[in-house]
Amino acid sequence: MSPDTGPLHAEPMSTAPFGLNDAHFPARAPQRLEVSFEFSPPKTEAAERTLWETVTRLTPLRPTFFSVTYGAGGSTRQRTHETVVRLKKETGIDPAAHLTCVAATRGEIDDVARAYWDAGIRHIVALRGDPPGGIGGKYTPHPGGYANAAELIAGLKKIGPFQISAAGYPEKHPDSANNEADLDNLKRKVDAGAERCITQFFFEAEDFLRFRDRAATVGVNVPIVPGIMPVSNFQGIQKMAGGCGSKVPSWLAHLFDGLDEDAETRRMIAATVAGDLCRRLQSEGVEQFHFYTLNRADLTFAICHLLGVRPQRSPS
Repeated sequence: MSPDTGPLHAEPMSTAPFGLNDAHFPARAPQRLEVSFEFSPPKTEAAERTLWETVTRLTPLRPTFFSVTYGAGGSTRQRTHETVVRLKKETGIDPAAHLTCVAATRGEIDDVARAYWDAGIRHIVALRGDPPGGIGGKYTPHPGGYANAAELIAGLKKIGPFQISAAGYPEKHPDSANNEADLDNLKRKVDAGAERCITQFFFEAEDFLRFRDRAATVGVNVPIVPGIMPVSNFQGIQKMAGGCGSKVPSWLAHLFDGLDEDAETRRMIAATVAGDLCRRLQSEGVEQFHFYTLNRADLTFAICHLLGVRPQRSPS
């Protein structure tokens, strides 16, 4: 795909809405796609209401898990714990707690992990984490702490048989010297016990597919799950992408050009772009997707609907 060609132009013209046609939707899918959803712990009462409205809307889609982020420098540690425990109690969906190496000793991090274990939480998303100043700052390991995600994963496995997901970067982590070093780091995380790789968001299918192929060549033999970020706020995604090593292609900027005051059209385009990306990946054998929901249900629900992931209907 050339830099100036986007998902809306990837298929021949069709009479179906948004260029969709029967090739996108086989009459009988071989199996149901697996999806998972990421949330952030709410900071205010209004944000908490929004989050639980989102959870209520997405739970009937039967995700394999919900994950809950962990603020820079561990700033949301307690709120993350409370959200994860409530998700487990109220939804029946297995939750995954993010845990990072930042601003804590090994003993402190181990205590957090044991608290999760005692609360019945068996899935951890183990990350190095962003420095206390947030994305863009210089990361320095805490004295007496875990130096990186691979060390954290090994430490968690000593505490209990957690299911552990780790992060992958189709376009390379900003702190990695090159793609080879980045893949070596991913392999260390898998060797330490990670059972799944969830990728940073991306917008070109080829970036994920190349990453998946390269990972296989270095012996990464766990599922690599694409992280999907539906975009309705283009300025926001530009800022976010700049800090995490994801590129924003020119065709995406073109699609959102002139829509600053048109939220409804932005949402329609966001669902179409993300849906086309997922269908392209599905055609290449991808059967699991992880959605960065930003604590909003509408776009994620719409994309899942396009992919055939829908609430189970009760027999009439």
